[in-house]
Amino acid sequence: MTFRTLFAAIPLLLVTACGGESTGPTAQPSSIPAVKPAAGANWVDTVVKTPEGGFRMGNPNAPLKIVEYGSRLCPACKALNDEGLEPLKADYIATGKVSYEFREYPVHGPLDLASILLGQCTGDTATFFPILDQMFKNQETLLQNAQAVGTKLQAMPNATPNQVAVAFGEGLGLIDFMKQRGLPEDKARACLNDPAGVQKIVDGQNVANQKYQVQSTPTLILNDVKLENVGDWTGLKAVLTQRGA
Repeated sequence: MTFRTLFAAIPLLLVTACGGESTGPTAQPSSIPAVKPAAGANWVDTVVKTPEGGFRMGNPNAPLKIVEYGSRLCPACKALNDEGLEPLKADYIATGKVSYEFREYPVHGPLDLASILLGQCTGDTATFFPILDQMFKNQETLLQNAQAVGTKLQAMPNATPNQVAVAFGEGLGLIDFMKQRGLPEDKARACLNDPAGVQKIVDGQNVANQKYQVQSTPTLILNDVKLENVGDWTGLKAVLTQRGA
């Protein structure tokens, strides 16, 4: 995928590629034992950036490794986060049986750029998941001006990806959102204007498409195998139960 294909459609609306039905695989009866972290540590606070560009929470050697390809502006991803994040942490990640990695997937193309670039802008692994959670919880507010920004960008047919990111960062209130969470405005604007940051997003989307045939968000991967038709907490919980977590 090139910049030309990624940034062709402006204005952008939330599309049907966000969301899906949920069913689970065949049950497996074996039960996985809990794994204790090192003294003084806990698995929920064990967060690292992965070589694939995602952020992983939990035991790095967990028997069950979940990867979510998600969009911060996707309502179905918000629903999965709002319903599932706390029980996932308390009942599965904290036991050391399950790890959870979030990888950015710009299912809405340019509309997702600013939220991705700013969501990772602090450079601090400890803030990644709290900011992700807060973006989901404020999603409806952040999207109120999406159509207006998209219409404005129609008058800028030669805008670079970074100029598009700045426009959405300003127009959706994302710069102010991050300032309220301690990110200086000059650093926020530097992240929005970083061509390397945009290229990483494109590269990550290419890998997702080629390796897992990601077509919608959320797409869930378990132990490197794509879970077909599992996109909400009910479906994911059923899979984890069936796998012995």
